[in-house]
Amino acid sequence: MLMSYDVVIIGAGHNGLTAAAYLARSGKRVLVLERRDVVGGCAVTEEVDPELAPGCRVSTASYIASMLRPTIIRDLKLGSYGLRMVACDPGVQAAFDDGTVVGWWSDEGLMRNELTRFAPNDIDAFFETESELLRLAAYLQPFFLEAPPDLHARGIARLAEGWRLLRRFGGISGDEIAAMTRFLTGSLGDFLDQRFESDKLRRLVLSNSLYGKHGGPYQPGTAMGLLFHLLSGGDADQQAWQGHVIGGMGAISDALRAACEDLGVEIRTGAPVRQINVVNGRATGVTLESGEDIEARLVVSNADPKRTFLSLVDATELADDFVRDVAAIHMDGPSGKVNFVLAEEPRVNGMPAERTKSQRSLFTLVPTLQEAEDNYNTSRRGELPERLWVDCVLASNVDDSLAPAGRHMLTCFVQYLPYALNGGWDERREELGDRVTELIAQFAPNVPGAVVARQVFSPPDLEARFGITEGNIFHGDISLPQMFFMRPLPRWAQYASPIEGLYLCGAGTHPGGGVTGAPGYNAAHAILESGA
Repeated sequence: MLMSYDVVIIGAGHNGLTAAAYLARSGKRVLVLERRDVVGGCAVTEEVDPELAPGCRVSTASYIASMLRPTIIRDLKLGSYGLRMVACDPGVQAAFDDGTVVGWWSDEGLMRNELTRFAPNDIDAFFETESELLRLAAYLQPFFLEAPPDLHARGIARLAEGWRLLRRFGGISGDEIAAMTRFLTGSLGDFLDQRFESDKLRRLVLSNSLYGKHGGPYQPGTAMGLLFHLLSGGDADQQAWQGHVIGGMGAISDALRAACEDLGVEIRTGAPVRQINVVNGRATGVTLESGEDIEARLVVSNADPKRTFLSLVDATELADDFVRDVAAIHMDGPSGKVNFVLAEEPRVNGMPAERTKSQRSLFTLVPTLQEAEDNYNTSRRGELPERLWVDCVLASNVDDSLAPAGRHMLTCFVQYLPYALNGGWDERREELGDRVTELIAQFAPNVPGAVVARQVFSPPDLEARFGITEGNIFHGDISLPQMFFMRPLPRWAQYASPIEGLYLCGAGTHPGGGVTGAPGYNAAHAILESGA
């Protein structure tokens, strides 16, 4: 059947753009449709308040590049389209109530000096643990740019799946299998309590391990974050790499857009999709909210699984048990953002005088492990935790293109917020902003008087702005029951769906969330390998 396009992709988030580029590179005629007037999904750079602070831009939602796949950077030549990233070092930095600031350095000598200062009894344990984690993370690394194991393969395909797993894990020892199991299923809190004496070291590790996840650190499965944040990223494919993107996270999306357009991809913004059209069990295109019909041989959704199957597809086209399983995917976004324009740089208590401007660009206000556990339980009851967990990045310390002289851009990620707040968020949104400001003031007293403009996103605000169900930044919780061959559902983890010609390419598929591009890469390759 002659179609206007080979592929129409719903959503110009970074995964949708990645999938579009690879499909177009193979010769497909690709159209990408984006509901907003800007591409990028959650990876965007926008003004905080054009009236109060013109020209002051921030990474509105996602804010640090860590696991963007080097293969994608190279394949699509993103550097030639302006993508430039600068490593964060220290990659994590925590400020404590006693006026000390502790960093996690990539350089062993610097890290050894830091540990000598605040955790002298944990030096050997730290490096032994880091070495073990890096080794185990390397086993998971190849699966990021592969479809997860297909448990339902048959015949030769089943043998091929077995051979793939053997190649990936053939060299793993019995002790490493036990350790991998412990990290995938165990409690982060118990692990840290057993390994380290220093409360500050435990909190430093905690601050980099549970971003956007459900579950307090003492709940099963939370140790998994230790492995995932040690996967590689950056141009050099370096494990545990984290970086600032010059121009903000939107620069990643802008580079992807330019690569797509050079490959012949058509991108339309301000074009929200109303429904995916299905005829005789096969996707035939989409209808926009404007009423325009667009035909295509294949439809690829960068929207999350719930939005795709419960909102864009007519329920009569799907089996009842499939709809029920999609509805049960755990979303309930547990995080928010507060972005600031400041008239001066935060002066953090205890920040070492020798720290450079770049090294002062991030600081986390992390609670104790027990406080974090209590915070999560409080949020599950629909209440705001008393002592918030706030991750702060002063991006303008690294990238002066984000703000004019005399202005500083501070973006804050807030962990363990209830999606369904008792009494609703409309009346308490600014309370969240006030609480974040007050907490920062305890560590950087000059901040409240320096605020020029502020932007607050509760979990429902993230849902409304970015179209992510229940404000979940990962399109579904990052937990073992919703990972690998279970993502988004056990029988539908290979990017295809029960509707012929309809695929998923977003963070709700393997390997999950974060600005990695991996779901888009994997979905495109699955489509091409299927011959669809």
